[in-house]
Amino acid sequence: MSTTNQPTALILLNMGGPDSLEAVEPFLYNLFSDRELIQLPAGALLQKPFAKLISHFRAKKVVENYRIIGGKSPLLEWTRKQATGIAARLENVQPFIVMRYWHPFAEEVLNEIKQAGIERAVVLSMYPHYTGATTGSSVNDFKRAAAKVYPQLAYQLIEDWYDWPGYLDALANRIKEGLESFHELLRDQVQILFSAHALPQKFIDRGDPYQQHVETTAAEAMKRVGDFAWKIAWQSRSGPVKWMEPGTEEMIQQLGDAGHKALLIVPVSFVSDHIETLEEIDMQYRDLAASCGFQHFRRAPSLNDHDDFLGAMAALVKERCQ
Repeated sequence: MSTTNQPTALILLNMGGPDSLEAVEPFLYNLFSDRELIQLPAGALLQKPFAKLISHFRAKKVVENYRIIGGKSPLLEWTRKQATGIAARLENVQPFIVMRYWHPFAEEVLNEIKQAGIERAVVLSMYPHYTGATTGSSVNDFKRAAAKVYPQLAYQLIEDWYDWPGYLDALANRIKEGLESFHELLRDQVQILFSAHALPQKFIDRGDPYQQHVETTAAEAMKRVGDFAWKIAWQSRSGPVKWMEPGTEEMIQQLGDAGHKALLIVPVSFVSDHIETLEEIDMQYRDLAASCGFQHFRRAPSLNDHDDFLGAMAALVKERCQ
């Protein structure tokens, strides 16, 4: 990666998650304070007071959700493993991670890189599909921190990779693993449901490419998987705004009403296990599917630190940084 003996920093950007139950409320406050992610109706001046209020009331329920999955988000651990694994497949690269809404924050990591005397970096968003709400916010946060803490750092950004062949291969492999967990006599009847994190519809209406990126990923992955019935739906919708449709809950209900008995959910906008896979899909949607008449429910494994995924990301970094 580097033409000198000095290493290049590989910096993975991700959302972050609470590392304890005590961190849930401040994590939510940071999340709701970000106007690139959530624009509360009262405007910028009241964003933080509203964020304080909402995070306080939401925390009670969210704490219980995190308690169920072990008392913290596993996102930090998985992102660390991904950074280490990708860096190990590249030459002279030192891994770092920056989280948007909980530690390690951009400023603290950039200080560490500066202290180490590293002058070059590749900054890789771990959101495959671009939206201003996630990738855009994380990248802008990183740029602001770099300008403040380490303006001399020369860095290159990789902001989306929804159509990167290696990523699509790895995703297709996880879908195949999910299908193989059904009895072979059932496999032809399995309904595949890609579930991506929803955005407020206004993001899409203003030209955000996220929906088109997710649709491309799903279609390209299914070309590699084979001839199965599949659909896309949007999960984690909350609050009184118009969201992307259909919701994952509605789609499970529709498929159940149509008499289907076997469902494979594929988390598509996430590359690691976290609250949306471990609690929302594995628990809430499993229960919902059972109540809608499904007799067989599986989730495709997350990409996490699978060898094919880490190899694909290392190849992506090499390709984009020629």
